[in-house]
Amino acid sequence: MQDIIYSEENDLAVYGPATGADEEMLPVVDEHGVVLGQIPRSYAHSGAKPLHPVVHLHIIDRQGRVFLQKRSMSRSLWPGRWDTAVGGHVSFGERILEALCREASEELGLHDFNPSWIDTYVYESRTERELVFVFAIIGDYSLNPSNAEVTEGRYWTEDQIQSPSCRSKITPNFLSEYKRLSKAMQALL
Repeated sequence: MQDIIYSEENDLAVYGPATGADEEMLPVVDEHGVVLGQIPRSYAHSGAKPLHPVVHLHIIDRQGRVFLQKRSMSRSLWPGRWDTAVGGHVSFGERILEALCREASEELGLHDFNPSWIDTYVYESRTERELVFVFAIIGDYSLNPSNAEVTEGRYWTEDQIQSPSCRSKITPNFLSEYKRLSKAMQALL
C-alpha cells in the first residue's frame, strides 16, 4: 500500500509505503539539498532511490591516521565491515550540522568538535541514492564506539586502508569516498 506524504512548504507529494508512527521520516532533496518532501526511512532503501541527505564525519589524528568504526553484525548493509567514523541520515526538519552532531554523539560519544566541510556529492547504489555531506576533524579525541550500530573503532594508516588484505574488510562506500577525498582531508593537518 502506498501513502502520499505532503510537504506543506512547497505542496509537493512524495510517495512511499505506509509507515508506522514510530518510523523515522527523511527529507527528499534535489542535488542542491533543497527539500522537496519527506519519506519513511524504509522507503529510502527500498530500491526506489529517492535522493535523501546523509552526513559523514572523518576523524584524523595528528599522525594522519583515519578513525574507522566497525559496523555491528545486526546492520542490514555491510555488517561487520569497517566504515567512515560517523555516518547517518538527516531526519526530516533537521539541519545538516544538527544531524552530524547527533550522529557523532550516538555512534562515538563525541560532543565537542569543530567540523570542516570537505565535499558534497551524490552516491548511488543498487538500493539507494544519497546526497552525502562530508566533514572532517583533526585531533586526538576520546571516542567510545559502543552501541547497537557500532561494535568497535580504531585508527588506520593509509597503507592499512590500501592493503589488499584489509580492503575486503572495509565498506566499498568508504573506499570510494577515501580515494576521492583523502588529499583534501590530509590537507587539514
